[in-house]
Amino acid sequence: MTRPWSAGAVPLESGVTRFRLWAPSALAGLALEVDGHPPIPLRPGPDGYAQADVDCPPGARYRYRLDAQTTVPDPASRLQDDDVHGDSIVVAPDAYPWRHPDWTGRPWEDSVLYETHAGLEGGFAGLEARLPELAALGITLLELMPIADFPGARNWGYDGVLPYAPDTAYGTPEDLKRLIDAAHGLGMGVMLDVVYNHFGPDGNYLPRYAAPFFRQDIGTPWGDAIDFRQAAVSQFFKDNAVYWLTEYRFDGLRLDAVHAIAGPEWLHELAADVRERVPATRRVHLVLENDDNRASLLRGDYDAQWNDDAHHVLHHLLTGETQGYYADYLDRPAQALARCLAEGWLYQGQVSRYRGGRPRGEASAGLPPAAFVLFLQNHDQTGNRASGERLATLVDEPARLRAAVALQLLAPQIPLIFTGEEYGSRTPFLYFTSHADPALAQAVRDGRRREFARFASFAGDDAAARLRDPNDPATYDASRPRAGQDAQAWLRDYTLLLGLRARLIAPRLAGAVSLGATAVGERAVFARWELAGGARLSVYANLGPERQPVPPSVLAGAGSRAALLFESRAGGHDALARRELCGDTTVWLLEEPA
Repeated sequence: MTRPWSAGAVPLESGVTRFRLWAPSALAGLALEVDGHPPIPLRPGPDGYAQADVDCPPGARYRYRLDAQTTVPDPASRLQDDDVHGDSIVVAPDAYPWRHPDWTGRPWEDSVLYETHAGLEGGFAGLEARLPELAALGITLLELMPIADFPGARNWGYDGVLPYAPDTAYGTPEDLKRLIDAAHGLGMGVMLDVVYNHFGPDGNYLPRYAAPFFRQDIGTPWGDAIDFRQAAVSQFFKDNAVYWLTEYRFDGLRLDAVHAIAGPEWLHELAADVRERVPATRRVHLVLENDDNRASLLRGDYDAQWNDDAHHVLHHLLTGETQGYYADYLDRPAQALARCLAEGWLYQGQVSRYRGGRPRGEASAGLPPAAFVLFLQNHDQTGNRASGERLATLVDEPARLRAAVALQLLAPQIPLIFTGEEYGSRTPFLYFTSHADPALAQAVRDGRRREFARFASFAGDDAAARLRDPNDPATYDASRPRAGQDAQAWLRDYTLLLGLRARLIAPRLAGAVSLGATAVGERAVFARWELAGGARLSVYANLGPERQPVPPSVLAGAGSRAALLFESRAGGHDALARRELCGDTTVWLLEEPA
């Protein structure tokens, strides 16, 4: 459904550009300044919007003047001339000649996600050059960390302040469209991580002219909560979602930390708006990160949620770590993993000790396996560590990590691979910024030190010195993924596993249901699913070093006609015939229908 954008500078068919800004707090002095034109005084109307049509072409620079001393960029700027404090630029929305305009996307069940940071890949052009190797690996959906304009040249993207403007540190809008277009030509979709729960600390001018954009009664870890009760605020973000999906033809959005959005009912409205305005012929996927584990959002509105519970229990089993939120996964970890494989989440309403004894989550057992994104690493779980270590350095037994990878990549949940995993990268992924304000850079350093002060591993007088400075360019450079010594072996395993998934599992995921899961000892599980068409998929996974006896009842659960699909180490399948599950081993079986 075509609908005019609520804000920004939009070239019209008549040849003029329409400028529209929500500025209910700008009672006097507001003016639009466009290069080559005299200042245009603006006064917000009763709905808070100020609007002007100006005869200017794409490429024109413009800004809003609040008073004699202050000019600000457009909060809905499509492109910036000089970072987040500079002029905004009028952009022609339809200037790029798409080579694959008929691409409509792939079914969600086909998805193999690859999360990466555009800057560390060499920008949009560098990432485009990598697409053929990612397609050969078996990636079907590339996921970009946020690209909305942020301060400086180095940032994870979660400090963005101009949600419509691709950061020029990565390339031009045309470069981004070329990346997406090239991916579509290879049969690969592209998903974007978007941040609708806060703005970054540098470059957000909204409180100066649109104070009602934020609530005074509810706070977040980043400041006052965004007020989605305001119609203009709600529409600003709804338009943003549709903008990325239509103008840039992204195939989906991952919404960051929606538990920090005050008023979760807005998430239902957003999904409905996207489904209404994006053509029904396109397969567009909406995915959540949500610590609240709200199953209700996954029943019709959103395709899936990142499965933090499954990650946390797997991480504990792989590394033995118990600090922070891992403390919630210490009790009977094999049973916890079994529940995650069978039902999606561990926490479905029970009390979380880490969260101060509060109940967490809703019942998720009735959701399909593909409603959960399964990962061993991602930007948060690696980069929010004090030293950014990857599992390749944290797991002391390589066979155990290989067993976990085999469990992840063939499970009916949707796998997500974090950049560098596929070739065993051992370089850290660290938190990095490039704040020009020394006080802000120091505040970030101090915040990181406070965050890790409670961890025993960072006790002692030298703790602060061991934390990398996020604002140091060397921290950014150290975060580039590099192939490990055993890169070819890892690539071989990932390619083989994803090939099996593409041929034998993904085509049968629509309609797949869990047939249950159970612990087999302290660190081992058995799980089984019925796929579309009646095939039955079974897994035995042991993430401990000791051989584990397997009860006959569990062996019988896999079915007498089940054939070996994959074993993470030789002999794993033969050991099952002896009623044993080898240590640090995953065995997958597939029983075709009679």
